[in-house]
Amino acid sequence: MAVEVLMPKMGMAMKEGTVSRWNKQAGDLVSKGEVIASISSEKIEADLEAPANGVLLKITVSEWEGVPPGTVIGYIGHPNEQIAEETAATAATATFETVTGEKKLEEPVAMTKSDTIAASPTSAKEVKISPVARKLAEAAGLPVESLIGTGPVGRITKEDVEKAIADREAKQAVAAEDDRPPAVVVEETTEQLPVTGMRKVIASRMMASLQESAQLTITTRADVTDLIALQKKMNEVTQKEHEIKLTVTDLIARATVLALQRHKQVNSAYIDDRIHRYGHVHLGIAVALEQGLVVPVVRYAESTSVLDLSRRIKALAAQAREGTLGMEEMQGSTFSITNLGAYGIDFFTPVLNSPEAGILGVGAVQETPVFIGEEVQRRSILPLSLTFDHRVLDGAPAAEFLYTLRKYLEEPYRMLL
Repeated sequence: MAVEVLMPKMGMAMKEGTVSRWNKQAGDLVSKGEVIASISSEKIEADLEAPANGVLLKITVSEWEGVPPGTVIGYIGHPNEQIAEETAATAATATFETVTGEKKLEEPVAMTKSDTIAASPTSAKEVKISPVARKLAEAAGLPVESLIGTGPVGRITKEDVEKAIADREAKQAVAAEDDRPPAVVVEETTEQLPVTGMRKVIASRMMASLQESAQLTITTRADVTDLIALQKKMNEVTQKEHEIKLTVTDLIARATVLALQRHKQVNSAYIDDRIHRYGHVHLGIAVALEQGLVVPVVRYAESTSVLDLSRRIKALAAQAREGTLGMEEMQGSTFSITNLGAYGIDFFTPVLNSPEAGILGVGAVQETPVFIGEEVQRRSILPLSLTFDHRVLDGAPAAEFLYTLRKYLEEPYRMLL
């Protein structure tokens, strides 16, 4: 008996899944555990494995089609095996023919209005037209078959003919004004991709974020020369004793958590005309995937050490890239960080991860000559962009938060006190 291939349920909140790609076609041999399709749902992209050995007998859900979890999207069985639903239909037809002795007829096809017209062409004599209208049309050289009647039962009236004459004259006038050769129309070939799954969710959430909040972005630069030196020193110990490599991003995350504890109005959200200030910091860290952007959450980040924070960030990022993140691990953040430094970006305008009141954008470190007293020194400068919801806080408190964050980054020993 053919084995059903079902749309899996990926997370408790999943309502619909989409087949983003079939790796196999109907008739192909498959092995149990072999990846036969890619499935996407909201912010999760995962591979679908074959539940049995055999042949992919039938695909019932096309690519880019969304269906609820548990829906049959295909069948796997022996070569030339009939699927249960097709067998039942064939048996029903055979029973009908045996009992009645007649062939079962196909369902009648409804005939459209255009089919009716094509099946029974109308001659000029059969056209419903008033005598005055017919004479006027003949004088103007208009075939009555080409006219559209607006009178009772589609009868062509004098006014219909006059309108047709006026339309023809207008077209002739336009043609006479412009006797230039017609322009060559070049049709551009485009690839049209359906917006579904993760991309669809990101698109709707970003639009909702911009439409439902008053977003403003401010920027600053932090001298992270000492921070980078501290990171290198700490790595001499952490890699040897804890088998973990601290990154500048880890230290930026730690500094952000400390700054949020001192400026709780930034660790807030605007929900139902109320400002919700959170007692804990649930830090969202944006991870870029081929399919889109996901934001896994480090919960209770204020209770973690630098090492624990680094471990959790790396573990969540690895889960995101492997497609094993659950929906619960991408919900409930109170503030987010997005880093485009690896792409050489300086300042940019991150969009709020609603309903959060703030998101920090981190750019690329730049080696810059800076006056330190009377001397010019080579320093490492980090661009920072803070987008905040102006409904929750004003520019001054947002600037104060950014100043505190910069102090932690420029005097990193403060993070260890």
